[in-house]
Amino acid sequence: LLPLAVHIQMSRALMVISLLLGFFGIIMSVVGMKCTKVGEENPVTKSRIAVAGGVLFILSGLCSLAAVSLYATQVTYEFFRESTIRINARYEFGSSLFIGWGAASLSMLGGSLLCCSCPDKERRGQQYHQQSQPSMSREFV
Repeated sequence: LLPLAVHIQMSRALMVISLLLGFFGIIMSVVGMKCTKVGEENPVTKSRIAVAGGVLFILSGLCSLAAVSLYATQVTYEFFRESTIRINARYEFGSSLFIGWGAASLSMLGGSLLCCSCPDKERRGQQYHQQSQPSMSREFV
């Protein structure tokens, strides 16, 4: 696998980095969810952890977008270079490039939605308290 072209090696490295960032983004997002009991009970801290997971998703999407675009650029360059094209040779973008662009877009969209879960300035420092439920028993006079 080492004698491959430089752009393929670079794309592979960017995709591995993207997978690692996405994995850690999933872990941080699950810890930062308000419905989980992992981590602290403070909602401000949990939302900051969720925002950090969103940033990791955005970075993961950018890495995969760079890898797919680098490969597509190389395919385009090889197509228009006259010395390497045979008469019957045809280059075209495969479906994996379009799936890669779609996955990168969805990853960045999901990360940006997670980043929107940052708490408001007036809510910072407040704790959420449960309201007491009204009693179901009634006194009869």
